[in-house]
Amino acid sequence: MTHADTQKAAPSTLQDYSERIEALATRLGLDFYPVDFEIVPNNFMTEIAVYGLPVRMPHWSFGIRYIHQLIRQGMGNSRIFEVMFPGDPCHAYLVNNNTVSENTLVVAHVLGHADFAKNNQLFSRFMDMAGGHILEQAAARAHAIDAALQEHGQERVEAVLDAALALEPHIDINQDLHRPLYPTTRPVTSVKPQDPFHTRYNALPGETPRQASPQESGRLRVPPNPEFDLLWFIANYAPELEGWERDIFLAVREESYYFYPVFACQIMNEGWASYWHARLLREADFLPQDLYLSAIKAHSDVVRPYAADNQLALAVNPYHLGFSMWEYLIEKRGLEEARRICREEDDFGFIRNYLDDELAQKLELFVYETHDDGGIRIANRNIHAVREAILAPKFNYGAPRIAASEINLDGSLDLLHDHKSDGRGLDIGRAERVLDYISRVWRRPVSLHTVGHSGNARVISSKKKDR
Repeated sequence: MTHADTQKAAPSTLQDYSERIEALATRLGLDFYPVDFEIVPNNFMTEIAVYGLPVRMPHWSFGIRYIHQLIRQGMGNSRIFEVMFPGDPCHAYLVNNNTVSENTLVVAHVLGHADFAKNNQLFSRFMDMAGGHILEQAAARAHAIDAALQEHGQERVEAVLDAALALEPHIDINQDLHRPLYPTTRPVTSVKPQDPFHTRYNALPGETPRQASPQESGRLRVPPNPEFDLLWFIANYAPELEGWERDIFLAVREESYYFYPVFACQIMNEGWASYWHARLLREADFLPQDLYLSAIKAHSDVVRPYAADNQLALAVNPYHLGFSMWEYLIEKRGLEEARRICREEDDFGFIRNYLDDELAQKLELFVYETHDDGGIRIANRNIHAVREAILAPKFNYGAPRIAASEINLDGSLDLLHDHKSDGRGLDIGRAERVLDYISRVWRRPVSLHTVGHSGNARVISSKKKDR
């Protein structure tokens, strides 16, 4: 763990506590990549949280997110204690106006994240593909986009970024980051000589040999099957995309691959880090009593199950749910079984396999529904319904499941909404805006096939809004 920045920006006590907590974590069996800690001002921390990286490609949408974050902070609804980026090494940022006790807790929390990132199979797979140096890679991409801005102008570059960032969640996690293009021709197979009967039959008057279809003659359809990795598909098959435009799409795609495990394991990961920060603080007998009590108070605020003023929370706190599940599993099954689960699962397997009736009742989890008059009531406490309600926002990276289905002879592109597996309707206004973004880089008409509220077929077009 690198402490150079911590030494410059924080009291020596935090430096001492962090080193001793790291040693304690190692003794307790945590296995993590080195962590570079840096203490930064609150405004810089907000920028990191909003942009997702310390240095990232510039775009107006990040500015809007920054304003929203400032509003939430001003209302007391969103306080950022730390931001951590998995990698080798990991990078963690702490706020300089946190108390020593809060930052001591954050150090312990980050070590839990670092252990999870190194040992979870989903994190490992995506890091093998995207590399373990995301901060350096993102800075290089930002520099390349600055160069494109100088050469091609803000309007052209922003149009490409609009389309690429609008499609940010539309990757295919079952495909590798680096994948080959589709084959363009069928493999050549030797033609067997016809038997004497077919030779005489084809020679009869009026009989002509059957002509091969375009597919049989060697040309293949593009895409050969519905393609859900829209960033990859547009980067490689948009008819007039220039090299620098293609690079922007592939850069956004690579960052989306990097962030996917963080999204798909949020409940597990935050719960694991919260379990370990609580345990490390509890076993850190070198901490002064007043610091320990302050840190535990901060822990309670992070993992509380309720909203402000003890009001019932209508959204799941991933810290609370994850922490409660890991405590429950370790008590019931032991730490080694918990480590196995940590290695092998994401949130889908974690919730479906290990959130049981007993724990759901203890945590008072339920599915609710709203009425036109603004009223809210409990609709279901069935454990299967509760699980799926928790997981529904996480399906397909939180985005509608859309595939490129066909490039037509005129170069226009057809997209298909997989509404059957998606189980969600489309925000038509947003879909129209995204189609317009795509058509600017595809430079041909783009249409999206979906269904309306009554289940009837519906086509949304980038040119004619609907037909």
